[in-house]
Amino acid sequence: MNAFKYPALNELAAQQMRFAPPSKRREQLANAEKLLAEIEPTKQYPYQFVCYRLTEFRPNNYADLLIRGDELKHDLALFIIQIERSIPPLPREQVGEEMLTLEEICQRFNVSTKTISRWRLRGLVARRYKANGRSQLGFPLASVESFVRSHSERVSKSARFSHLSDREREQIVLTARDMAARGESLVDVSKKIAHDLHRSPEAIRYTIKNFDKTHPDAAVFPKLTGPLDAVAKEQIYHALQEGTSVDTIAKQFNRTRSSVYRVANEVKAERLVAQPVDYIHNAEFDDLSREAAIVGPMPFEDEFNEKVNSMRPPKDVDAHMAYLYEKPLLTREQEAHLFRKMNYLKHKLHKLREKLDPTRARVQDIQRVDFLQQQIKAVRDLLIECNQRLVHSLATKHMQIGQNLDELKSDANISIMRAVEKFDYSRGNKFSTYATWAVMKNFARSIPDENTRRQRYMTGAEDVFDARHDVRTDEHELLAVADAAKERVNNLLGHLDSRTREVIKMRTGLAGGGQMTLEQIGQHFGITKERVRQINVRGMKQLREWAAEQKVELP
Repeated sequence: MNAFKYPALNELAAQQMRFAPPSKRREQLANAEKLLAEIEPTKQYPYQFVCYRLTEFRPNNYADLLIRGDELKHDLALFIIQIERSIPPLPREQVGEEMLTLEEICQRFNVSTKTISRWRLRGLVARRYKANGRSQLGFPLASVESFVRSHSERVSKSARFSHLSDREREQIVLTARDMAARGESLVDVSKKIAHDLHRSPEAIRYTIKNFDKTHPDAAVFPKLTGPLDAVAKEQIYHALQEGTSVDTIAKQFNRTRSSVYRVANEVKAERLVAQPVDYIHNAEFDDLSREAAIVGPMPFEDEFNEKVNSMRPPKDVDAHMAYLYEKPLLTREQEAHLFRKMNYLKHKLHKLREKLDPTRARVQDIQRVDFLQQQIKAVRDLLIECNQRLVHSLATKHMQIGQNLDELKSDANISIMRAVEKFDYSRGNKFSTYATWAVMKNFARSIPDENTRRQRYMTGAEDVFDARHDVRTDEHELLAVADAAKERVNNLLGHLDSRTREVIKMRTGLAGGGQMTLEQIGQHFGITKERVRQINVRGMKQLREWAAEQKVELP
């Protein structure tokens, strides 16, 4: 399955295809091809560095993500393929470089089109251009020559490939039958025979499966001939979700790796189609020219982010109440923008699910659904977080003797979550008005029910226990204080570059596993312990300066 190994690069590709103009995408395509040629498989590369090389923009997210060089080459090749497909093809005369057609490159190297597809995933550059009014796939001659130089052994091996003879097929089937009798799986059989015959495992596997299909009575792997039932598909899906390796699942069900991924995609697609999407529709959602404004930044977003970074709880506020001061209140315009954006994303998700066929679900479609769900969740969470002070205020006003404030707040939060889903922003009302009535309506039903329950089932001993002053240590408060301190430190660490941040985490034990010595950290990064000490001293000095400037109390 041709899927990204890192979700961060998958998100980046989706964002560029949606928001970047074609001219900018062409620049990013060239940047990606240049970076792909520079990547060394044994090294690790920070995501922010990769994003900057591709887009000339350094993001704040995924600050700690390090990508292995071999996996980065794979994802960059997919990034190039997806971006290239999204760009309108230029006329042949405007390409500006000598191109080889797909047929020409196949003839030149005596390979099949499937081999060319595999080469593209390893970095072979392709371009779409228009010739005689039709879009065609071409390969820049300079890029082809560069690929051949860096993959000479692979190209030579592919060029020597020839079709299997009838005698070779018979020998493969006989050998596979002996190995299957010893309990070996189709995957292992294909790999071992492929190694002995200097063939690809795909060719051997196809030969065995084709024989089993045409000779069901004498099949080498008879369990592979029939389709999986619904129970087996669910088991494969759950095993993959729980982290079981694909190879283990493939052996257990006598299937190939690609079959396991295909079954998992089918089950996931069925679940996505079965889930309804509830949203408030608006006529402007059908106007594609409005998409950029709808999903773009909310009004005064920079000022909002500055407030988020500068917000501090008052000194007299308990630690477990500090979360109320993490997000500022939204203005009417910001509120309307977020509700419109959330419902528009749901509208797009609804349209995508309508077109989704579980039996033919593409990986790109499922990834697109996941990406939309993540965006919807982010907007919904922000709306809920910005209304936490309203929740606290309403719960405090309705609290009666013997009631637990946290339980009331939890009850009110459920009402807020439902209100976020049902609020119609187009009517021009403030969400706080709608949410207040929703919470009060819920309290009018739940509080009397709770009082009745307490009066009916509460014992005298429990009443006495509730009335006594609690002199025990508040574990939740201690945990809240520790979490708040950790959050402050992480926010400050976010200002540092990735290596300095990792050095400080390892030195202080924030990375987990206890504190590390200068020598251990130096071995990890491949530098001297004196250089580690210098990086640590410089980073701690920067943290103290930022803490003093932002009036943050370090733990």
